[in-house]
Amino acid sequence: MQPSFRTNALESLEAQAPPLVQVEHLSRAMGTGMRKTVILDDLTFSVPSGSLFAIIGPSGSGKSTLLNMLTGVDHPTSGRILFANQTLSDKSEDDLARWRGKHVGIVFQFFQLLPTLTSLENVLLALELGKGGGLKRRDFRERAMLCLEMARVVDLAHRLPSELSGGEQQRVAIARALANDPPLIVADEPTGNLDSRTAQQVFETLASLTQHGKTIIYVTHAPDLAARASGHIALLDGRIVATTIDGREAL
Repeated sequence: MQPSFRTNALESLEAQAPPLVQVEHLSRAMGTGMRKTVILDDLTFSVPSGSLFAIIGPSGSGKSTLLNMLTGVDHPTSGRILFANQTLSDKSEDDLARWRGKHVGIVFQFFQLLPTLTSLENVLLALELGKGGGLKRRDFRERAMLCLEMARVVDLAHRLPSELSGGEQQRVAIARALANDPPLIVADEPTGNLDSRTAQQVFETLASLTQHGKTIIYVTHAPDLAARASGHIALLDGRIVATTIDGREAL
């Protein structure tokens, strides 16, 4: 017997997976009085565990600021962010740095690989800095090779970044983000520096990580990549103007 189609995508997703990230009435402003600039204004949304979640909107809409707050790099003026039901604002800067190293992998638009290190060594360095996510040092190399395999670049383990194409470098950067086995991967325009064909290949690699239980939050300007998400929010002038889950309006 074939399974029936879901009649309410939002309820169905929430029933399947609890939210990993919850954002409640989040605002971010700079300055005071007449010089006050509101960057984000009263955002509320949640990201189910194991989902592929997009943040879209024009330049200047607050997407990068939101990502910085989701990773604990920046802090809200009001409201709060919960990660697995823990409030990030309750943590000190040192605690946030430790939390980030254990729970968040970050993929940058311009790769940011160390040019003198091979692909494998770039991932191993992330393991060293993040203390291996609880692994013993003797297991670091095996873990690094697994990350390269998950990112589909294990055959490039011993090459330097200068020997790789842009798409290959970005997949190595994805492997590096996986090093300490974080539940959340955050990517800021991960395909923005790539041609359309390579962008699709890199996105396929990123999206495949949900099969390994990862939650992916990514910023994109590409409508076709945003449409691939299981849910998304659209920002305009710092406010949410649309929220969808599985292609259905949730607001």
